[in-house]
Amino acid sequence: MKNLKLVGQSRGDGANWQTTEFRDEHHHVCAYHGTSFSTTNRTHLGAPVIDVTEPDEPTPTGYLTTTSMLDPWESLKVNERRQLLAADNGHNGGGGPEIDIYDVSGDCRTPQLLATVAVGKADGSTGLAHPVIGHEGSWAPDGLTYYGGDLRNAQYYAVDTTDPTHPSLITAWVPGIANVHGMSISDDGNRGYFVSLGFTTPAALTDPTQPATNGLLIYDLSQIQARAPNPQVRLISQLLWKDGSVAQHTIPVKIDGHPYVIFVDEGGSGGGTSPAQQQAACAAGFPPFPMARIIDIRDETKPKIVSRLALEIHNPANCAKVQPDLVGLSIFTYGSHYCSVDNKRHATTLACGYFNSGIRVFDIRNPRRPKEIAYYNPAGATTVSPGSNHAIRNNFVPGGPDWCSAQVHLRVSEDHGRQGTLWTTCQDNGLLVLKFEHGVWPFEDSSTPPGQQN
Repeated sequence: MKNLKLVGQSRGDGANWQTTEFRDEHHHVCAYHGTSFSTTNRTHLGAPVIDVTEPDEPTPTGYLTTTSMLDPWESLKVNERRQLLAADNGHNGGGGPEIDIYDVSGDCRTPQLLATVAVGKADGSTGLAHPVIGHEGSWAPDGLTYYGGDLRNAQYYAVDTTDPTHPSLITAWVPGIANVHGMSISDDGNRGYFVSLGFTTPAALTDPTQPATNGLLIYDLSQIQARAPNPQVRLISQLLWKDGSVAQHTIPVKIDGHPYVIFVDEGGSGGGTSPAQQQAACAAGFPPFPMARIIDIRDETKPKIVSRLALEIHNPANCAKVQPDLVGLSIFTYGSHYCSVDNKRHATTLACGYFNSGIRVFDIRNPRRPKEIAYYNPAGATTVSPGSNHAIRNNFVPGGPDWCSAQVHLRVSEDHGRQGTLWTTCQDNGLLVLKFEHGVWPFEDSSTPPGQQN
């Protein structure tokens, strides 16, 4: 541990991939997170609702058990402007066409169900013939559109949530470069920062004739935003790379007034995160594990990477030291998954879940030279939590590193001077509340307004 200490925990049945947060008008701070679709040895099914208003007393207040909430996978998101919580049916990575929407405007500790609706079925009964299957998801900031990533059909889709009690499919499209995954939308709703979930092969890493397929896609979404008939989505630019794969998600931010995209991969340079893929990356002199990176989009037609959020384990020179740690494991290990910032409109700080590398916090005020300021590795669990996905492909090791794979929610507290805390989930430890030590955060210009972190 460095500069972070545990102050509160709600393990429950554990957690899986994603978290989101809402602060209501009564000053409650509510945490929501996913759990796996497993029903074995469960105390409670569904997405827990946890009151984290008091950092040292996180308290479960309920569980959301509608279709999509039983396992929202990577789609669970709050829209601050319309005070809505939504998820698509991502059961075990791809469940079906349902979208669930809750109202959190009154008391965020007791979300009220507005809709659980199948928005895209193959029979065309929902208005469009596109079948869609949930996995990832994100709101447009105005809360009128919810976007989904459907890995099973390699397509993105847009859902009209103008009437949140009757969500309906607007359109779907296939990028055609590689598969799909996460996304984020500009404040005006006219731009989308989507990912191209690409892989590579060891041979392609050093072969300049083999194109990269993993990276950032910037789309013009203005026809969807304007609700044009038969809306078309236009690709403005793409930025693809080979030193990462399995692109995960994006966050549009401003740093010192300039626009950037935080981009996070889920797979390393070898095409994934298996030991064989990591070894191939090492042999080619590439980073074996995925990482976050910062991309300058001041010219959206020519986005460019300005920095990579790499740890020592990403350095190929350290491969021989790292490989013994991975014996018997098959996926993820020391790679990145989800990140968050303190304030999307004035980002100073980036916090990430880096799987076995725990929670990592970076100073990004100089986006070309980010600096790690804190990290936390939770205690290894002796038994796998029933709501965790840590056991997939035999990756759980009793007492070994937990999987920290979800968004991290930063909070500046003014109650006792400017102090900093964060909450997140790690899969077997459940929800964790951490406090910054030694005055390392917040910075003088750090702020954490509601809805500005992911």
